[in-house]
Amino acid sequence: MSPISLSTSVPAPAQSSAASSTAAPSQLFRPDGRAADALRPVRFTPGFVATAEGSVLIETGNTRVLCNATIETGVPGWMRNSGRGWVTAEYGMLPRATLTRTPRESERGKVGGRTHEIQRLIGRSLRAVVDMKALGERTVILDCDVLQADGGTRTAAITGASVALALALGKLVAAGTLKTSPLRQMLAATSVGIVDGNILLDLAYEEDSRADVDMNVVMLADGGLVETQATAERVSYSRAQLTAMLDYAEKGIRELLAAQQTALASAV
Repeated sequence: MSPISLSTSVPAPAQSSAASSTAAPSQLFRPDGRAADALRPVRFTPGFVATAEGSVLIETGNTRVLCNATIETGVPGWMRNSGRGWVTAEYGMLPRATLTRTPRESERGKVGGRTHEIQRLIGRSLRAVVDMKALGERTVILDCDVLQADGGTRTAAITGASVALALALGKLVAAGTLKTSPLRQMLAATSVGIVDGNILLDLAYEEDSRADVDMNVVMLADGGLVETQATAERVSYSRAQLTAMLDYAEKGIRELLAAQQTALASAV
């Protein structure tokens, strides 16, 4: 499947007074020349791995994450005979996804705390959009492997995994295994933060590494929030700044959701 480069233009939500208190995009300098409320270029390549039930390579700027969905018959022991399915995720980074080589976690003999945290975030985010009863006693495993990291790997993994999941469940419907897809709706995720006093959307590594506040937002297509993680790295943030960051995140996620739909349509 050929890669789909997407540049969407989606109306932004009404901006709050908090957002208007931030510096205008024209007053900012970002390494890649983006406006404060602009995403990095996004590209999806559906069917990147032909052997997976659902596969997509997502690229956000220089961050590249390969997301594969596998559907297996059966569920974890504690769910057997419940008539319900399960969705889980694994996340990892290739050794040279970063500027210097990071040893594989298998060399250390255990999964690191950061990896474990991200795996759980991806899994619970995707479980929020799946009707487990309609899925039946099947397990969907989402493998998210970072090929190149330049900030926002966890949010890219969630956004890409949502597409891979939709493709995999669509194949079950196409094969007649299920009458309708258990996927209730799509979801996507992005980062937002405060750097040098300015609220910025979709932080690259250079920005993320010096951010005063770092926030990850996972949002449903209907606008519902699945996860908001906002951390003051150096200084605290105000309620008004929190509202402004959510406004920026919502604008970006709506653009990502539109991009996902274009990618799924191209894969049919």
